[in-house]
Amino acid sequence: MVSNPDREHHIDTESTARKSVREILTDMKDISELMVDLSYAAIMFDSNELAGEVRHLEQQIQRLNYEIRIKAMLSARTHDDAVKLSGLLQVASAAEAMSNAAVNIVNLSQCQIDKRPFLTFVLREAEEKIGRLTLNERSDMANRTLADMSVESETGMRIIALKRGKRWIYDPEGSTSLKVGDVMIVRGTEDGYESLRKYVMGEAKWPVYEEAEE
Repeated sequence: MVSNPDREHHIDTESTARKSVREILTDMKDISELMVDLSYAAIMFDSNELAGEVRHLEQQIQRLNYEIRIKAMLSARTHDDAVKLSGLLQVASAAEAMSNAAVNIVNLSQCQIDKRPFLTFVLREAEEKIGRLTLNERSDMANRTLADMSVESETGMRIIALKRGKRWIYDPEGSTSLKVGDVMIVRGTEDGYESLRKYVMGEAKWPVYEEAEE
């Protein structure tokens, strides 16, 4: 887990010494994808907090990339081993390139708003949208876990981050329980956003399905 008490992330980057090359590669892939989502959210909502988290995650990517290269060198005992591992290292380099691109995106936030009108157009034209919702006290989503509700399957929207008070929870796990007042950064289609918005605001009840009879 990330050591900063104001950050929570389910990818355990503290135990890389016990992980295989493939496991570290999976962490790099997950973190770099999260960084891209957060970078767009940082620009859209003009959030220095999210921009700072993207830069923090870049440091994790750099450390993981270093670890994966060390492990690859220690693991390669034959030419065939080296050839197989070189392919994995190329994927790791691609993940690092994605993280660098995410940082470049948040760096655009340093420009004055009137100097970056193209950003609104780019975000508007994207197939997937980034949105922000606050869980209303009328919503029956409160005190239920993401896995229990199958939020992504039900609405097509992925919750990429939650802000609870001063604390951020990034890429929340299915076991994460929602609380009234949680600020959700979500990604998905416009229709999915509108569907989730109604549930979050308490305008619609979360669907309950009867179990199929055996």
